[in-house]
Amino acid sequence: MRSLRLALIAIVWAPRAAAGQTGASHHRELPTASVAVSRVALYTAQANLQELSDSTKATLASEVLLERLQELLGKQLIPADQVTALAASPEARARSGDQSCNVIVACARWVGDSLHAPWVVMAKVSKTSNLIWLFTGQLIRVSTGEILLDDSTELKGDPDRMVRVGTRIFAERVARTVRRGGVTTNFPNAE
Repeated sequence: MRSLRLALIAIVWAPRAAAGQTGASHHRELPTASVAVSRVALYTAQANLQELSDSTKATLASEVLLERLQELLGKQLIPADQVTALAASPEARARSGDQSCNVIVACARWVGDSLHAPWVVMAKVSKTSNLIWLFTGQLIRVSTGEILLDDSTELKGDPDRMVRVGTRIFAERVARTVRRGGVTTNFPNAE
């Protein structure tokens, strides 16, 4: 009886485990679907030292993220000025509880939906010390709120160089996932 119970559990859970390993979702978007990218947010509240120059890291990450996704996705990328304008609108501020839209998933989804983009990208750079920063980024399916990518990368060393590297790696994962219709993989050359 115990072996039968274990066999049934294996049958029920095996497809779910396989789906989790490949990032497969029941619903796939077109590989040519549009992507809305929010400006990268900055978080320094827990840093041991806050400096005026910290904001340049979020600006740099935004530039790198948009440039790399533009290279990889081209016309699929919603123009940044449209995303930024909508995210700063009174409607967005109302949805985000008067916080920045780029840190609230519901607000970012509203922006993506308003721009007819099935995908929205959010990211943040956080400072812990002068030599340690953290890059976090999410790829969100607008229709369901499903977070397909939820990456976090510790950036040690020269902050500008490491912000560039961490942001580019995330952008490449976003592009791969979008091109695969929402299937995630940790392997750059996986088909």
